[in-house]
Amino acid sequence: MTALGFIYPGHSAEDDYPRIEQLLGSDIRVDLVHTDIGEDTHRADALREMGSAERLAAGVEGLRLSGAETVVWASTSGGFVHGWDGAQEQVRTLARLAGMPASSTSFAFVHAARELGVRRVAVGATYPEDVAVLFAEFLRAGGLEVAGMRSSGIVTAAEAGTWGEEDVLTLARAADVADAQAVLLPDTALHTAAHLSLLEKALSKPVLTANQVSVWEGLRLADRRVNAPSLGALFTREPLVQV
Repeated sequence: MTALGFIYPGHSAEDDYPRIEQLLGSDIRVDLVHTDIGEDTHRADALREMGSAERLAAGVEGLRLSGAETVVWASTSGGFVHGWDGAQEQVRTLARLAGMPASSTSFAFVHAARELGVRRVAVGATYPEDVAVLFAEFLRAGGLEVAGMRSSGIVTAAEAGTWGEEDVLTLARAADVADAQAVLLPDTALHTAAHLSLLEKALSKPVLTANQVSVWEGLRLADRRVNAPSLGALFTREPLVQV
């Protein structure tokens, strides 16, 4: 049994995680601990506070008895708003607090794109444009080219959590551009686990979503690879040999 730990702010699309656990169909356990989201707004200062060391420490306390082997800060915006260097320091702090390998959803997107051999991506963000731009800057710092970006201007995680399949598909289609090798949907408050097959079929390219890559990142930290085609191209490839 491999136990993966996730620190998830608030309550929006957390039911993606037990769904993904079921779709993995293997000896994988997904343990989710919620932290106080604070002010529910996609505003940079509030997002930085949401991912503060104090809030992460509170989440770690909840994971101590779970037996988790790895931990992922499952908030994309709560990571990338700190910038590349700040997000690295956030992960180092999380690893120190938890005493186990740690990462965050923001880094998971970069690692997942590399796993697929993807360089050029399109971004479909629920966030306001100024926050979406920060995510694009983070991806570029990670060596990716952002070929296109679409912002939906959603202010709260609660609103993002109400979106259904058609809303998610509309965003992905609007974000996609011809030369993008993959489409990224970065909000962990967005339900996407049930829609991955549809999204990839509709766009004819890999689609990376926040909760999907978060679980993949936890598995990567645990040195596990699971074949689960219903979770998209990311879960159907052997690891690439890094040269």
